[in-house]
Amino acid sequence: MRHVRMAVVYRHGMSEPRLVTPGWRSVGMCWDGDAFDLAGINPWEHQWASQSERIVVAHPSHPSQRHDVDVWVIHATDRVLRFAAGEMSNLAWAFFLPVND
Repeated sequence: MRHVRMAVVYRHGMSEPRLVTPGWRSVGMCWDGDAFDLAGINPWEHQWASQSERIVVAHPSHPSQRHDVDVWVIHATDRVLRFAAGEMSNLAWAFFLPVND
């Protein structure tokens, strides 16, 4: 007699894939502290002010991965820049801007 092994996956209780927060676009990644052009501003040269808001983004290099990142503003000399940023892995940061910017 032959035995067949089966794996049964039940949909009940499984989490749904998390959706990316609409209205944001990836602008790239860099190592912590490395110069980065975020809409003409190097974010590492400014203080970041928290907006007490989090969004869900796709990892720029691994789009199937989802990450929660914080929304920030930088008060630069000539403007205020709203952006989102998060550490995707050890010291590797991703930056996002609103799509209308």
